Amino acid sequence: MNFKNWKRIMLKLSGEVLVGNQDYGIDPDKVISIADDITQVHKKGKQICIVVGGGNIFRGISGAAQGIDRVTADGMGMLATVINALALQNAIEKNGISTRVLSAIPMQTICESFIKRRAIRHLEKNRIIILAAGTGNPYFSTDTAATLRAAEMNCDALFKGTSVDGVYESDPKFNPNSKKYSTISYKKLLEDNLKVMDSSAITLARDNNIPMVVFSILKESSFAKAVNAEEPYTIISEK
Repeated sequence: MNFKNWKRIMLKLSGEVLVGNQDYGIDPDKVISIADDITQVHKKGKQICIVVGGGNIFRGISGAAQGIDRVTADGMGMLATVINALALQNAIEKNGISTRVLSAIPMQTICESFIKRRAIRHLEKNRIIILAAGTGNPYFSTDTAATLRAAEMNCDALFKGTSVDGVYESDPKFNPNSKKYSTISYKKLLEDNLKVMDSSAITLARDNNIPMVVFSILKESSFAKAVNAEEPYTIISEK
């Protein structure tokens, strides 16, 4: 699989990676580090779409488990993703890169609403776009939102930046001897119920033939290295 042929890339960031050395919220140093990494890739001529989670601030499913109505909890989680998107936008633009935040929930005073044609036009004008508020609907994760937007935006691939450097047969944080996959199919991922992304996101990627690359975003320049096929990663595809 030739990474160099991928022109338009979707980057899915877990909200937790923005915590950095803190216990909660946004670590400015970590956001700057990730923004610098994204800037490196952008300067190589790649068109970049970003979807960021909100788990560092509020996770909808956790709120529902605490007794908050699920629809309300998911709405709170979507707002958390907008906060993260604005923080990321601020850090990227300090590097001189034009950026736009587009929200699935209308918030005209702080960002644009997501419209596909407008989003594509921003990419054509060499801007990075950050797609916030998930799908705009409850019961759908930001993983599903990233895959949906990747399909809508005709992205060549989806890169998922997490705290783990690929897909393992079991959680390497609890099982240090867990086997890591260099490549894995959508089918096996679903059959083995590997918790990389939720099943709806994986199915959507499979149905639209969108290859996914899972890597750790925690190291310096890890996204740039993953795009160059240098960083440890796992490729999820049909084959």
